[in-house]
Amino acid sequence: MPILSVLARTQGGEIAMNIHSPDIAREPSREEAEAALALLRRWAGGASSDELTDLDPQIAALTLGVIPAYPALARAYPEDFSVDDAYRATLPDLQNGPSSLIRGALQQIQHVGISNFRLPIRFKTRDNGPLTLETSVTGTVSLEAEKKGINMSRIMRSFYKYAEEDFSFDVIERALDAYKSDLESFDARIQMRMSFPVKVPSLRSGLEGYQYYDLALELVERDGARKKIVHLDYVYSSTCPCSLELSEHARVTRGQLATPHSQRSVARISVVLENGSPCLWFEDLIELCRASVPTETQVMVKREDEQAFAELNAANPIFVEDAARSFCAQLLGDMRIGDFRVVASHQESLHSHDAVSVLTEGPTFASDSLDPRLFQTLFHVG
Repeated sequence: MPILSVLARTQGGEIAMNIHSPDIAREPSREEAEAALALLRRWAGGASSDELTDLDPQIAALTLGVIPAYPALARAYPEDFSVDDAYRATLPDLQNGPSSLIRGALQQIQHVGISNFRLPIRFKTRDNGPLTLETSVTGTVSLEAEKKGINMSRIMRSFYKYAEEDFSFDVIERALDAYKSDLESFDARIQMRMSFPVKVPSLRSGLEGYQYYDLALELVERDGARKKIVHLDYVYSSTCPCSLELSEHARVTRGQLATPHSQRSVARISVVLENGSPCLWFEDLIELCRASVPTETQVMVKREDEQAFAELNAANPIFVEDAARSFCAQLLGDMRIGDFRVVASHQESLHSHDAVSVLTEGPTFASDSLDPRLFQTLFHVG
């Protein structure tokens, strides 16, 4: 940038002055900017961090390579490093931070926790003693509006304290008490899902095989009240009564062989256990379902069993409405069961859609809305 240096004479002597040329307002060229940046970097190389900050807080972005490099960090895993209480106390814990760290609305969360942590659990059974099953556990608690979050690992740690016991609802209650206390929450929930094997006989051949039932135990505490809930998926064959009659009509009136359509069907039975009532074993609930709809799918089948199954289906044709009410009748008759829900899905072989029904008893399962994927979860595939 052109600058004129002149001497001005005054009574007191001479004063040196710099006078900028008229092009002072012009845009500098790239070459001039590079020269200025190089000059700035040379100065920054000998300046302190305070001097850099005093000049301009953003100076660091312009002086890259001059400010000391990021410290070299160890890249090997420290096998011999151990943690003591003093070190542990220095670790950041964001989830237990102040409410000022909360993002979004200051609103209570009804359920927050972990889903599908798995471990082997021993369950008490009615007929065969303790049985160890791979179990998927979901544990949640409520979170007050002014709390940032929870330490989710505490749920697992609390649950593992009881993992070696023979599980029943009594043990689940103790596990829930433990992590509810650890997390200082009011409401809490535990759900345990497993596949429960039962050896069942074939219809006529005398063979036996294991039927696996999707079961879940759920303990829910809300506003100080607890509910014990059992869920069971029962898989059966449903023969359409209308199709059966139409097939018979073709045979009788026209001598035409026809077969009624039937399909694999699933009912998800959810029951609340009455407090103080005798134990409702897994096997009891399975037998209750079998008494409601006897056409359960088969495990071991020879020709005589297949023929028997065809006869059993013909003797028990059933619409999805019939299925829901048949399960309902059995559930209403068991004094160990309070509120319940029946979700039935007949996965049609005639139609490209399914026939479904939902029946509830009591307030526990009453709802104006259904999970959009509820019926998709009823498909049982190999």
